[in-house]
Amino acid sequence: MNALLLVLSKRRRWVWLSAGLLVLVGLGVFRARMPKAAPKINTAEVKRGEFVENVHVRGELKALRSVVLTAPSGAGDVQIVRLVKNGAQVKKGDIVVQFDTTNLQRTLDQKLSELKTAEGEIERIRAQGRLKDEENKTQFTKNTYDVERAKLEVSKQEILAVIEGEKAKLALSDAGQKLQEIEIKLKSDQSATTADVESQKQKREKALFEVREAERSIASMSLKAPVDGLVTLMPNWRASSNWGSAPEFREGDRAWPGGAVVELPDLTSVRVSGRVEETERGRLKAGQTAVVKIDAIPAKDFSATVVDISPLAKLDFTTWPPPKNFDTALQLGESDPKIRPGMSATARVAVERVPNVILIPAEASFQKKGRSVAYVLEGSVFEERVIEITKRGGGQLWIAKGLKPGERVALKDPTPEEQS
Repeated sequence: MNALLLVLSKRRRWVWLSAGLLVLVGLGVFRARMPKAAPKINTAEVKRGEFVENVHVRGELKALRSVVLTAPSGAGDVQIVRLVKNGAQVKKGDIVVQFDTTNLQRTLDQKLSELKTAEGEIERIRAQGRLKDEENKTQFTKNTYDVERAKLEVSKQEILAVIEGEKAKLALSDAGQKLQEIEIKLKSDQSATTADVESQKQKREKALFEVREAERSIASMSLKAPVDGLVTLMPNWRASSNWGSAPEFREGDRAWPGGAVVELPDLTSVRVSGRVEETERGRLKAGQTAVVKIDAIPAKDFSATVVDISPLAKLDFTTWPPPKNFDTALQLGESDPKIRPGMSATARVAVERVPNVILIPAEASFQKKGRSVAYVLEGSVFEERVIEITKRGGGQLWIAKGLKPGERVALKDPTPEEQS
């Protein structure tokens, strides 16, 4: 009986062990047949579209048209007491720069005083002349009466004694002489008055000229905007050091005669001024379109057009041996209040366009054993596929063979050796 129980117990153990083994084998088969999760690698879609090959032009923004406001040339060094902030929008007639006018105002007050003195002196001389003229005319009238009276006495000579007649003649001669003297004095005083007035007029004209010059000088100390524009402060080269760039003009700085202080660029005429290498010169031509990225405005792309390519090369001595570069200008097709002349920018000029071709990002191609390959997502795994690249440009690859539109390719090498 005990032997029978022992045998049955052994059989039960064998059955349970067998069942456990079967469960483990089944689980292994199930796990082997389960689909594997795709590796966590970013992918891009293979698309059919237009291939654009670009030439990059690096440069800075320059205004084709601008107005430069300069310090007055006849006032020596002048101090800035008020200055509009850089980038401020101003209207025509607004004061942009105000220089110190203290000394000029003092000179103007002095010249105005001299002008008033000259005008007062003219009026004084004229008044004295009128007074003398009235006195002389009164004396002239009296002497005229004396002459007439003497003539009357002479006419009585026939009825008077000879001696009395001679006296009358002498009196007439004396009256006539006095009349002549007063006539001469009248004319002389009038001439003297006129001469004195003219002399004072010259002094007045000189004082008036100096007043107007002082007023013009004071007016020139206020630089007004001749047009609407955006203020661009110019560099103050006197404040520059040997190790840094010149800072912008600030209130309190002194400007030299004729020194450029402010520029008002016409933002509708802003261009990208740059250079292209000799190898790229032949691929550019006027009229080609471009996309411009301004460093200081990274969130926006600007359209542009190639407008000028220099026919003459210039040596670039920033590297050695110096390469030959060609000046190139691109006209922006739109404006923006954030744009400032002098900003750095990069233009992508479309030099070739091919429509209806297969495209993938440049980072989806990998070099393996001297071949270009792409990793195509097939279900949950990436399949290595040899591709044939026609051209590269603008961050894209033009694929001639190996891929179809709609497929997805890895943007990172998914092979184990690359993942480790």
